[in-house]
Amino acid sequence: MPIQEQHVQREDPPPFRLDVQLHDLLTKAPAPRPQLLPSNGDGKFPEPVFPQHPDLLAQDDNYEENLASAKAGKRHWNASLVYRAVNGWMFPYMKSRVLPGPFHPIIAYLFTEWKCNLDCHYCWAFDNSVKGMTEEVAKRSIDWLHSTTCRVLAFMGGEPLLRPQLIHKASYYAAKKGFWIYLPTNARLLRPDVIDRLADSGVAIFNFAVDAVDEKPGLAKALTPVRKYFDYLIRKQYKYGYAVFFNINICRNNLEDVKQLTEIARDHGIATDYHLNESPMIEQDHFKHYDENDTFIHPQDFAKVDELVDWLIEKNKSGYKMVNSVKRLQDMKAFMRGKVEPWNCRAGQNSIIIRVDGTLAPCFPMYSATHDWGVIENHKFEVPQLNEMKKSCQTHCFSTLNHNLGFCYNDTRVLKWVMKQAGHGFQGVSGSFA
Repeated sequence: MPIQEQHVQREDPPPFRLDVQLHDLLTKAPAPRPQLLPSNGDGKFPEPVFPQHPDLLAQDDNYEENLASAKAGKRHWNASLVYRAVNGWMFPYMKSRVLPGPFHPIIAYLFTEWKCNLDCHYCWAFDNSVKGMTEEVAKRSIDWLHSTTCRVLAFMGGEPLLRPQLIHKASYYAAKKGFWIYLPTNARLLRPDVIDRLADSGVAIFNFAVDAVDEKPGLAKALTPVRKYFDYLIRKQYKYGYAVFFNINICRNNLEDVKQLTEIARDHGIATDYHLNESPMIEQDHFKHYDENDTFIHPQDFAKVDELVDWLIEKNKSGYKMVNSVKRLQDMKAFMRGKVEPWNCRAGQNSIIIRVDGTLAPCFPMYSATHDWGVIENHKFEVPQLNEMKKSCQTHCFSTLNHNLGFCYNDTRVLKWVMKQAGHGFQGVSGSFA
C-alpha cells in the first residue's frame, strides 16, 4: 500500500525539541533576566520627515517594463541602493573578520512586539499578554547597535506593524544611521499608506509571510485577504528601491498552496524563502496549539513533503528566485527526519536578538530562555558557553539566515560569491549564497 494511503497513528509533537539537559540549563536559571538600567536621555525618536521623496508617491507608470526586467533577473539598482546593501552587509562582514574579539554582530533582530493580530496554529512566537518595546528601548537599541559593527536591522514580532508609527520612526532613525532595514510582516496591516511611509523612510526588504492562497483552519497568513496590499507593494518597489519576497512555512496541510505561492511569486518577479514547520525548540507555556495540531509534519507526511521539496529543487535549478540553495532544500529532508549536521552557527557572535524588554539572546529559538546573556549596552555573550550550547542546539535548528551567515565564514566562498555579483554590476543577487 502506498505510504500516503497508510493509516498511521498521529502523535502530537513534544513540547520542545532541545535535549532535556540543555533545555533545563537554559530555562531554569537561578535568577530572573537582568533589568535594563534607566537612560539619561529623553528616549524619543526624532519625528520622521514624510514624504522625503514626494515624487515617489505617484504610481509607477513603467511597472510592466520593470516587472519584465525583474523576471529576467535584470532589475536595475542605482549606486545609492548598491551602497546601502554593501554598507549593511559587506563592510560589517569585513570588519568582523579583521577586528579583535569574537563579538561583531552583522544583523540584529529587534523584537518590537511579542503580540500578534493572527493566530497561526504552528506559531509560538507571540504572547498577547506581553507589552511591546518602548520607544526609549528601541532608540537605545539602535544607538547601541550603531556603536558595534552591526548595520542590518530586522524588526521582529509577533507582528511589528501592530504599531506602524513606531516602526516608521525607528526605520527613519536607523536608515539615517546607515542601517539596512528588513521588515517581516503578515501584511494584514500593510496598507498602502503604511507601505509609502516605510518605503520612504528607507526599508530595504519586505519579508511577506504567507502560507496559503486562501485562509484555512490553522493557517491565517493567506494571500487573498491582503491581495490589494500585495499588488501595491509589488508595484511600488521599483520606485522606492526595496525588494519583496514570500516567506513560506511548509506545513502538512498547505503543500499545494506552497506550489501556488511559488508560481505567484515567479509571475511577479519576486523571490521565495521556505521553512519546514517546526515545533518549539524551548517549551512555551503560552502556546495553546500543542495538541491535535494540523500544521505540524508527521512521519506519514514525509513522502509528500519529499515530493514537494523535489519540485522546489527543480524550480530552483530552472531559474526561480529562491533564498534557499538547492543544497539547503535537499537538507530539509534530513532535518524533517531529525538528522542535522553541525553547521557553524554564529548566533551570539554575528547575529543577536533584542527582546522587547531590552535583554539579549543569541537567536530566535532562544527567545524564551532565562539564561543571562546581558542587555543592550552590556552584552554577556561568551564563546565557550555558546559553543557548548551549540553542540546540541544547532543539530535541532534549521535557520536559513543563520545558516547562510555561518556558511559565509569561509573566505574562499565569500570571495567567489562577491566576484560573481561584481560581474553582474551588483545588480541584485545572482544565485543563492549557500
